[in-house]
Amino acid sequence: MALLIPAGRRVLYTTRFALMGGPALVRFVDRQGRERAEALVRAVEGEALRIEAKFSRYREDSVVSVLNRAAGRGPVPVDAETERLLRSALDLVRLTGGRFDPTVGILRRIWDFKAGRIPSQAELDRLLPLVDAGAVVLGPGTAFLQHPGMEIDLGGVGKEYAVDRVAELLREAGVESAIVNFSGDVRTLGRRGDARPWSIGVLDPRERDRCRFAIRAGGSAGVATSGDYERAFLKDGVRYHHLLDARTGRPARGVASATVVAPTAFSAGFLATAAFLLGPDEGLRLLETSPGVEGGLITEEGRLLPTSGLARVSDLGPGVAP
Repeated sequence: MALLIPAGRRVLYTTRFALMGGPALVRFVDRQGRERAEALVRAVEGEALRIEAKFSRYREDSVVSVLNRAAGRGPVPVDAETERLLRSALDLVRLTGGRFDPTVGILRRIWDFKAGRIPSQAELDRLLPLVDAGAVVLGPGTAFLQHPGMEIDLGGVGKEYAVDRVAELLREAGVESAIVNFSGDVRTLGRRGDARPWSIGVLDPRERDRCRFAIRAGGSAGVATSGDYERAFLKDGVRYHHLLDARTGRPARGVASATVVAPTAFSAGFLATAAFLLGPDEGLRLLETSPGVEGGLITEEGRLLPTSGLARVSDLGPGVAP
């Protein structure tokens, strides 16, 4: 934890740690001294790491790994938290018409984004029958993957859930000014300690040192971006990325990044993923018709498609689409 800015009795504290394969940053303003701030830091890091351990597909003892090992064998007891995340993932399946599917992670066996390997159609045909959200059965306190060999992955909803849980922990402790940023998925509380809004930059998906616009968050808000640049490679002039259309097993096309501003990080991430997978027209329409939501899609050609109210929560002037 680093002490950054003293401002009378109000002090801005920062902690950074590794989480879910990326950087995590939490900043908060508190009045009650360093001992209290250090306790809050331990609490927020502990909560974030608890969620990672519980839902990581890379840990043998996680809920996700237990579910995957039991695929085709029988239901597994799950708690209310796990059931909520599973139901949210299935809601996203319905919202995207099957483009998103929490069981698509099994395709990582044949896609290699580090080595730049593209699977053959025969390889896809062999595994696509296991990409089947309809075979995820939730009962009272249980979950069951019906097909042997199926795998579920809650990475599509888990990180934003962790962002909100940490923000709520701070709010419940009486913190009124904070920002939680886990690999670009953000939740804010109040304004900064100097009463200015928090600023969250949205980078260009092709020029990563260029900020296309910035979100101005002056209260409780969630901001999330889904993009085609984190795990991707170019081959023969075509970009291949990890945001797969579950219907085909191949990368979704049309959108390079989708940024959403919503009341929570979870809802922002949920809608950013949906808008990315739905494509420019359907994705923008989804954001325009979602209450309390603004956002912008950057197409593969570099065009910014903003919602009608994005200028109100960003540094974009009315009618500006850089």
